[in-house]
Amino acid sequence: MASLQELWFSIAQAQAAQARCLDDDRLEEWPDFFADDCLYRVTSADNVREGYEASLIFLNSKGMVRDRVSALRTANIYERQAYRHVLGQPSILSTDGDKVSTEASFMVARIMRDGKTDLFATGRYLDTWRRVGEGVELVARIVVCDSSRIDTLLALPL
Repeated sequence: MASLQELWFSIAQAQAAQARCLDDDRLEEWPDFFADDCLYRVTSADNVREGYEASLIFLNSKGMVRDRVSALRTANIYERQAYRHVLGQPSILSTDGDKVSTEASFMVARIMRDGKTDLFATGRYLDTWRRVGEGVELVARIVVCDSSRIDTLLALPL
């Protein structure tokens, strides 16, 4: 079994790799970070504070994550844009067998086709990871946005 330090390093590496995947527009690779029985939600801090399950994006399987990517590529119409993630270091909140709960802050800048760059979203990732071999996979990622004012152009995963 890996030490806590090795586990933290695996999670930090996985988070960085996932952000690079999104930032580099390699969306087809994004589902590979998730377990088959995963959950991905985007919600607001207000909803979390009030205990509301409401989500802007709700995906509850790896198949749904893949469908989201497919829809982004072939069905959805949105202005071309790119993200740049700035991630805080993950904090390990708890471990239970092969599962690890973490929290990490994020900032996402959105770069539009015309070059305009805005701070698009800030918040925290509430993640549950599963140890697999020498690495980890995401069982759940709840993206908690600090603001309840979410731009209507939330197309790409955060």
